Amino acid sequence: MTAGTLTPAELRELFLFADLDDEQLAWVSGAGDVVDYPAGSEVSVEGAPAECFHVLLEGTMTMSRRVGGDEVETVRTSERGVYSGAVQFYFGDQISQNYAATVRAVTDCRFLALPAEEFAVVFRRWYPMAVHLLQGLFIGTRNSNELVGQRERLLALGKLTAGLTHELNNPATAAARAAAALQDRFAGMRHKLAMLGDGRIDGRVLQALTELQETFVAGLATAEQLSALERSDREDDLGGWLEDHEVTQPWELAAVFVPAGLGSADLDKVADAIEPGFLEPALRWLAYTVETEMLMAEIRESTARISSLVDAAKQYSQMDRSPHQDTDLHAGLDATLVMLSAKIAPGIAVVKDYDHSLPLVPAYAAELNQVWTNLIHNALDAMAGDGTLTLRTAVDGDCALIEIGDTGPGIPAELRRRVFEPFFTTKPVGSGTGLGLDVSWRIVVNRHGGDLRVHSRPGDTRFQVRLPLTEGAVSAGAAASPAAPAPPVPGPAA
Repeated sequence: MTAGTLTPAELRELFLFADLDDEQLAWVSGAGDVVDYPAGSEVSVEGAPAECFHVLLEGTMTMSRRVGGDEVETVRTSERGVYSGAVQFYFGDQISQNYAATVRAVTDCRFLALPAEEFAVVFRRWYPMAVHLLQGLFIGTRNSNELVGQRERLLALGKLTAGLTHELNNPATAAARAAAALQDRFAGMRHKLAMLGDGRIDGRVLQALTELQETFVAGLATAEQLSALERSDREDDLGGWLEDHEVTQPWELAAVFVPAGLGSADLDKVADAIEPGFLEPALRWLAYTVETEMLMAEIRESTARISSLVDAAKQYSQMDRSPHQDTDLHAGLDATLVMLSAKIAPGIAVVKDYDHSLPLVPAYAAELNQVWTNLIHNALDAMAGDGTLTLRTAVDGDCALIEIGDTGPGIPAELRRRVFEPFFTTKPVGSGTGLGLDVSWRIVVNRHGGDLRVHSRPGDTRFQVRLPLTEGAVSAGAAASPAAPAPPVPGPAA
């Protein structure tokens, strides 16, 4: 697998070694081996002793970690010069030197492998102050990220949990209410059926009532949706018919029959089929039947709504799905809207302008859902309960364009260039961490090779995300974004 070494001149072409002097380049050239790995082979294994510092020279690699018993892909890159493996080699024996992730060759790959222990010795001699700074930065950043990251995750989880529980509560309450009413209606139906079937009604009359029952139930599916005024007028008319036929408490039956699409002509059929003394028990038995069907339909609709919410939550979290996959961006946007529905005030109109010819996009779907969450949440906050939220998708050259816009007051020009900076926020103290847009920028640009920028003026703020439509493509406009910070120098694959 070893394919020789790199010359000092070849090493200088890699950004990591571009500024080394001739003596340092000569050491790297002598100590490092160029190693070939065929597609599918493992370059390093998570948890194994970190023996080598690897620099990618050719090919495409992935990095993955074990999370909860599952292997989760965290990086996929073909960028020449990225490094992995013993990336904290300069600590020496101060920390555990094990590979933090498993690196695999997706295609045939070529790496420069430097022995970690020997590299640490010369690196500390070459850059003693830099090593101290790196050690302090590593420890300080790790502690800060743990605290801030935990807070950010709790805030995000709280927002999503509030939205989901609010949405689940409505259909769950409706189903429980309908189930309780259904139990009462069944009891009433049994009572009225006993009155009708005590032997005083001819069997042919019971058969006619049963046929009417089936007719009334079948008509529920095509019952007209009435306005409140229309419903009130029809209930008054049907109540008059019931009073004329000496039915007690006619408003109760009218309130059941009218929503089912039944009128006086239908009740005339009942009156013609049965003796006057049995008309009210027959009507109440039929009312119980109709109401029972309506309650069961309500339970079906409520449970279907609960099921759709659970499906949306699974789509949002990408549960049981591979991290990197061909992704339906519209499904992710819709799932995010569902998860944030409790945040969408009545005064906010949601407009979806989707290009349904948009193909599937190779992406980390769950991470993109985090981007949509941050952008939509910020848009809703900006509008303060009144405005229009617009979600637009389109094909833009070799990229998918996703645009999330709002009609809020806009972002002042002097702040626009800072919105993607970590810990920068325009929200009041305590209302935001300033990490949402920074995380979004890193997911879009660093993880997907895409572009995230903002265009804003009063009444029209639009965050535009561009994602490559094909694996390995990079958005041509990424480095030219007027709103985003300059992309960082290519660094570790970790």
